[in-house]
Amino acid sequence: MELKDFFEKHNKVALAFSGGVDSVYLLYAAVKYGAEVTAYYVKTQFQPLFELNDAKRAAEEIGAELKVIDYDILQHKGIVENTGERCYYCKGMLFNAIIENASVDGYTTVIDGTNASDMENDRPGMRALRELKVLSPLRECGITKEKIRELSRLAGLFTWDKPAYACLATRIPTGEEIAEDKLFRVEAGENILFRLGFSDFRIRLFNGAGRIQIPEEQMNRLLCMREIIVKDLQPYFDTVLLDLKGR
Repeated sequence: MELKDFFEKHNKVALAFSGGVDSVYLLYAAVKYGAEVTAYYVKTQFQPLFELNDAKRAAEEIGAELKVIDYDILQHKGIVENTGERCYYCKGMLFNAIIENASVDGYTTVIDGTNASDMENDRPGMRALRELKVLSPLRECGITKEKIRELSRLAGLFTWDKPAYACLATRIPTGEEIAEDKLFRVEAGENILFRLGFSDFRIRLFNGAGRIQIPEEQMNRLLCMREIIVKDLQPYFDTVLLDLKGR
C-alpha cells in the first residue's frame, strides 16, 4: 500500500505530532494527498521547548492546523516511579489525551509516525498504541527512516536531517524517581551544548552527575572546549562526565 492509498481510505485523521522527522513528513503527506488532518502536540514536562517550536514551524510551513494540549505527565504515579513500564503508561496517557481531544473535534481515526524501521519487539510504548488502535501509516506502507529522510529532503522539509530525540525522561536511569527539577537540569544542560554547536548528544543523570554521550566525531571538539563546558554545566550538575564510548 502507498501513502496515497492510505489517505484515500482514511481521509479524515488526527495526527499525534512531535515535530520530528517522521510525524512532520506524515503531516506533509496527509495534506499532499488531500486528507482532512489536524496535528495534536501534547506538551508535557518530558518535551524540551525546541520540540514545540519545531512542531509549530513545521505545521505552519505545511499549512496544517496544529493544536497544543497541555498535560501534567508527572501527576501519574506509574510514570514518576520510572519502572520498565514507564513508556507504556506514558504513551497510554498521551494518546488518550489526543483521542479525547480529537473526538471532540470530530475525528475517529488517530495516526502516528511509527515507521518501518521501528522494531516492535513488544516494546511497552508500541503495546499501548496497539491497545488504543492507533494506526501507523508509515509502518503499514513499509517506509523506512532512511526513505522518510530522503522524501522529506525532496519535499523541502527542514526536519529532513533532524536527529532523533528521545524524551527527557530517558535521561533518568530506570528505577530512579522522575522529578521536575531533574528534567529541568537535563534540558538546561542540553540547551547549553546545543548553543555551543553540538548535535545528536544526550546528557544522562548518573548519581548527581551529568554524563555526556556525544558522537565520536564531535568528541575532540568537546574536549577542546572542556573548561567552558564544565563551567557552564556546573550550575546544573555536581560533576560533569564524558562517556568515552561515544554515542
